[in-house]
Amino acid sequence: MCAMELTDGNDRQPARPAARRRVPVIWPWVVVVAAWTLALLAVLTNQSYLINHHYLLEASHLPVLVALVVFLACWQVMTVGMMLPSSMPMVYMIVHAGRQQRRPHAVPGAFLAGYALVWTAFASVSFLGDTRIHWLVHHWFWLDTHTWVIGATTFAVAGAFQFSPLKGRCLKQCRSPFSFFMRYYRLGVGAAWRMGLRHGMFCLGCCWALMLVMFGIGVSSLLSMALLTGAMVVEKTYPGGQRLSPVIGIVLLGLSALWLAHPAWLLGGIGV
Repeated sequence: MCAMELTDGNDRQPARPAARRRVPVIWPWVVVVAAWTLALLAVLTNQSYLINHHYLLEASHLPVLVALVVFLACWQVMTVGMMLPSSMPMVYMIVHAGRQQRRPHAVPGAFLAGYALVWTAFASVSFLGDTRIHWLVHHWFWLDTHTWVIGATTFAVAGAFQFSPLKGRCLKQCRSPFSFFMRYYRLGVGAAWRMGLRHGMFCLGCCWALMLVMFGIGVSSLLSMALLTGAMVVEKTYPGGQRLSPVIGIVLLGLSALWLAHPAWLLGGIGV
C-alpha cells in the first residue's frame, strides 16, 4: 500500500522518496493513549461526571442544549479511546495513501473528521433520546419505581443485536479494510471526508449497540471501557474475531436476565 502511486490532474506531484512513505504511522496511537490518559485523569480527579448523562440532565441544572454540548465535547475522547483502536488498519492505509497526495496531513484529518461526525451524531441522538426517557421516568410512576428495567432492556437490545444480519454485514465490512479501501478510495480531501463518513457508518452499524451499553453505564467506568474496547478490537481486527460476536451477545442477554431477576445484584441498574 505504501508504494502505490495514486495521482490525478489535481493532486499530481513528484513521487516522494520511498523512505518517507515507509515512515511508521505512530501518531494515531499517540492520540489514543492521550484519550485514555484524559479518561483516567477524569476518574482520578472525580471529573467523569462531565460525560455522565444522568448527572448532566438531572443534577447539573444546565439547559439541555448546553448539557449536550458538554457531553459531546467529552464524547470525542470516548470515540478516540474506544473506537479508533478497532479502525487502525483503515487509518494506516489512509495515512500512507495521503502521503502521496498534495496535502498529506489533510487527507487523514478529513477521513477522521467524517468518522467522528458519524459517532457524534449517534451520541447526539442517544443523549436527546435519553431526555425522553427521563421525561417518562418523571411522569410514569411504574417506571419511576422500576428504573432498573431500562438497564436490563438496554443490555437485552445490545445482546440481541449481536445475532442480527445487520451486525454481520457491517462487521464483514469492518473486517475487510483493504477491500473497503480499494473499493471506495478516491483522491482528494473531499473524497477522504466521504470515505470517513462511509466507514463510520459501517463502524456504527457494527458497534452502536455496544456503545449504547457504554452510554447507559455512564461512561465513567474505565474497566467497562477497556472490556468493550477489547471486544470491539477483537471482533473487527483479529483472525476469527467474528466468532466473539455471539459470545458477547449471550453474555449481554444473560446479564439482562440477571438484571430482571435480581436488580439489586447490579447495584440498582443503569442511571437514566
